[in-house]
Amino acid sequence: MAIRIHDLQPAPGAKKAKTRVGRGEGSKGKTAGRGTKGTKARKTVKPGFEGGQMPLQRRIPKLKGFKPYNKTVYQVVNLDRLVELFPEGGAVGPAELIEKGVLNKKELIKVLGSGEVEGVKFDLRAHAFSASATTKVTAAGGTTTVIDKKTGEPVGQ
Repeated sequence: MAIRIHDLQPAPGAKKAKTRVGRGEGSKGKTAGRGTKGTKARKTVKPGFEGGQMPLQRRIPKLKGFKPYNKTVYQVVNLDRLVELFPEGGAVGPAELIEKGVLNKKELIKVLGSGEVEGVKFDLRAHAFSASATTKVTAAGGTTTVIDKKTGEPVGQ
């Protein structure tokens, strides 16, 4: 005769009744297996609670890093992009770059030295220049003029 699913039952002593704690003195009553006094006897402890010490999640900084409130942010333009936009060279400043749609009206410009400007003479006006951009433009026979951030007037060569 084959064993059927309804014939299966656990081995004797394998199943044990659940202890119902805190249901009077006859069972596991009074302290219900929690011992006497203390936080754990009264209620559960919140996750992250460290006994009154400042918890770890409040000790560590909320945000990583440091952001200066007066950081100067430049819109960068590389020399190869300038050669692409102005193949004949000439005077290039914020007004010409706005006209070509490279940057917005109120952005500060920094010219970076990526690319070559051989054979193209530029007279550049910008708020900042990288050292490599200045050397490449002057080597090609052009000039770089740093302009003031607020007024737009030249500050030096």
